[in-house]
Amino acid sequence: MEARTWLDGVTFAPDRPLINVSQAAPVAPPPVALRQAMAEYALHDDSAHLYGPVLGNDALRSALADQVARQYASGLTADQVAITSGCNQAFSAAISAICGEGDAVILPTPWYFNHKMWLDMTGVQAVPLPTGDTLLPDPQEAQRLITDKTRAIVLVTPNNPGGVEYPAALMRAFYDICREAGIWLVVDETYRDFDSRNGPPHDLFRQPDWPDTLIHLYSFSKAYRLTGHRVGAIVTNAGLLAETEKFLDTVTICPNQIGQFAALWGLQNLTPWVAEQRSEILARRKAIKDGMPRLESQGWRLLGLGAFFAYLEHPFDMDSDALARLLVSEAGILLLPGTMFMPADDPAGKRQVRIAFANLDRGGIEQLFSRLQALAI
Repeated sequence: MEARTWLDGVTFAPDRPLINVSQAAPVAPPPVALRQAMAEYALHDDSAHLYGPVLGNDALRSALADQVARQYASGLTADQVAITSGCNQAFSAAISAICGEGDAVILPTPWYFNHKMWLDMTGVQAVPLPTGDTLLPDPQEAQRLITDKTRAIVLVTPNNPGGVEYPAALMRAFYDICREAGIWLVVDETYRDFDSRNGPPHDLFRQPDWPDTLIHLYSFSKAYRLTGHRVGAIVTNAGLLAETEKFLDTVTICPNQIGQFAALWGLQNLTPWVAEQRSEILARRKAIKDGMPRLESQGWRLLGLGAFFAYLEHPFDMDSDALARLLVSEAGILLLPGTMFMPADDPAGKRQVRIAFANLDRGGIEQLFSRLQALAI
């Protein structure tokens, strides 16, 4: 929201429009077939306009349980799934169920700023876990940060903002540490549908005691372009979901009915379409990688790349928040500075920027690189 204010009073020539790589949410609407199905549901099914179950509709919970079970080659039941009003709410509900004021949660940096903000708002300490140039968190370093106040470690993979995909062995190491310490491992896989790897990205759901350690978060927004309909999910044990139900009932009462219908229809009908979208995102990712030598010759460094994001180190003698503001007027580019994803006292954030490239086609990526290459600062 802050970055949007940088556009106030700035005009862009018709032949050089703004390149907005600040946000990863899809800007295109859902496919026409899904929109038609949603319209028919809204017109002809009265339940589209009524309250529903706090933890989501049974049909959607069952369908998502089946999909997760297939994707991760694991057993899963509908009572281990809750539907939420977006994945941000899934995170908020989970944290509210496992943490109280004064507790602590470990977040790898760079972190997803909404996670950090929710912890701040609820009086939970966000303990930074630096990841260095690899953007991969160190399980042993995380273990050293655990205290009697620690309630969870949060991992986002594919990562926002870094783009990196966490290896399965790394995920398992964090799981084992959390299980041994008696804390939760919260895994946000909002972008899992755009992971470049084939097959299950980790084996956490195949661990016999996974419901006692793992809280898995998901979003339907990216796969089916349902950002405005706010549909997310939590997967964990039924007892913990009963605790999240208290939060969800207080905040929204129930998830949006039309959004839930759309998510269910997507699960049932859009698997080939999602595969096509994944292929296109992977092609754009390749275009970023192929274009990087042009910037590397000028001192840029690519730190992370994957899903919707490229995370770069810039070469300029200024902090990234100042650079990001300058790019709006000088290059017609809106991106986010690393300072938004780092603790204020971490100098790494001042050297880093995030590019959310999912809404750029390959021609747009070419323009982005040309403008960055032409910078004279």
